[in-house]
Amino acid sequence: MSWGITSECQVRAQAKYDKEHTVRYSLKLNIKTDKDIIQWTWGQRNFQGAVKELIRKEIAREKEQASV
Repeated sequence: MSWGITSECQVRAQAKYDKEHTVRYSLKLNIKTDKDIIQWTWGQRNFQGAVKELIRKEIAREKEQASV
């Protein structure tokens, strides 16, 4: 097994999977006005997981408010 070397077939398979099953979001932050957000993101061990957790908490909060 070759570590770190990806075959052309593997690259194509991963690209196909990504196209069918994933969405990519990009976020542009200003180093002056968004400094608090940037510092928070740098402090996260798992940035993607932290963002997902925050979004899911907001979804649950919105559902709770809608049912009241």
